[in-house]
Amino acid sequence: MTIAPEKAFPAEPSRAFIVGNLLACSFFWGCSFLFIKLMNGEVAPLAVAAGRGLFGAGTLALWVIWLGQKPWPRRHELRHWLVLGTTNGWVPNVLVAYALTQLASGPAAIQAAGPLVTAVFAHVLFAEERLSGRRIVGVLLGMAGVALLIGPRLVEGGGTALGVLAMAGVTLGYAIGNLYTRAVPAPAGDPARLALGQQMVSGLAALGLTLAFLGPSALVPIQNHVPAMLALGLAATAVPMAIFMKLIRRAGPTRAAMTGYLVPAVATIMVVLVLDERLELRQAIGGCIVLAGVYLVSTSRMGRGAA
Repeated sequence: MTIAPEKAFPAEPSRAFIVGNLLACSFFWGCSFLFIKLMNGEVAPLAVAAGRGLFGAGTLALWVIWLGQKPWPRRHELRHWLVLGTTNGWVPNVLVAYALTQLASGPAAIQAAGPLVTAVFAHVLFAEERLSGRRIVGVLLGMAGVALLIGPRLVEGGGTALGVLAMAGVTLGYAIGNLYTRAVPAPAGDPARLALGQQMVSGLAALGLTLAFLGPSALVPIQNHVPAMLALGLAATAVPMAIFMKLIRRAGPTRAAMTGYLVPAVATIMVVLVLDERLELRQAIGGCIVLAGVYLVSTSRMGRGAA
């Protein structure tokens, strides 16, 4: 079954809108790795997810109030908030936390397939998301660029089959969340409210899991890293999530998912600039390949045919 384009938004947003929002979203999300690294591993992953989600939700709630709306779900929004908070929020956060204990290589090695998975499913589900040759080349180029960025970690041994399955679940969860966001009906599809709902559900669920499995003491180290946690919740969660929701609603999940390729490139640049790590030639070439792939996909035109 193919879903026709939603008429509530322009069928073809401008290239400037797509590229500008992709870069902005990727920049803010890419900074999240820096903020987490500044915590020096002193805050448990589940506690980081809880703090990030709740600070992000608080920021988005203030934004929604400023817009003159109430920051709690309307009846027709509740289901969408729960689905997005689960598929794009607490479930992948838990799976990542588990995978980090099982895999020797970086989790990005598996998550790099996310945009490809999203593109394939979007091709089947949405009439305007047909995979042209330009889009296919762009998606594959982006994946190759990320593989080059990750470098030797991509082929490092170690880990367990369950760890690999956990990261595959993360990729699938994000893909489902992206596709679901595009399919939300217009009356419940306000990007700011979708972002608020996702972060509210994700943050509360992560907080519950933290208290249940680690206890209240797991939240104590956050007090030593308040600036980094605030930056993570505001600049690296609330802002990019609102942009990302708008991007999916306007430009479709395939193009929005290209943030999955740009974020590792931004994270590499931020670590080099702020933490004085050395930029390798391999990383520079990988970043250029990523940009080429993202350009091909983001500037491609929407399909018009329906299955």
